Amino acid sequence: MRIKIDRAWCKKDYTISRIFINEERFGDGKNWCSILEDTDRGLSSDMTVQQIRSLKVPGKTAIPRGIYECHITYSPKFKRMLPLLLDVKGYSGIRIHSGNKASDTEGCLLPGVNNVVGRVNNSRYWFNLLFTRIQDAERAGEMVWVEIG
Repeated sequence: MRIKIDRAWCKKDYTISRIFINEERFGDGKNWCSILEDTDRGLSSDMTVQQIRSLKVPGKTAIPRGIYECHITYSPKFKRMLPLLLDVKGYSGIRIHSGNKASDTEGCLLPGVNNVVGRVNNSRYWFNLLFTRIQDAERAGEMVWVEIG
């Protein structure tokens, strides 16, 4: 399963993206919802950790563009099972979880509907749908990848 996140609207204090899901079992390229992230500061996975840290504003910077393996694991912070993106240079604990505004994230991905400027709504609903798809893919033995471009 591949989750493609297309950073479409990069603003001063937040980033809104479109999310597409490619699943062998359910067809390709379905546009699902939006993703809210922190500010895109032009980071990419081909940069060094030192370059990333020099541009990163802690707690206010979207993760580098790249492709990340994703697994559902227990989050000590949220005290529940959540999708975790692995090996994100310069970051740790990057998860997909619900939230509505940029202040609800410290680099994590927040699914929802972008029908209000600078935020997403119905995030719990969209998170639960996405979580179920990721969980189903893992149970079927599929790798789950998140591609941010």
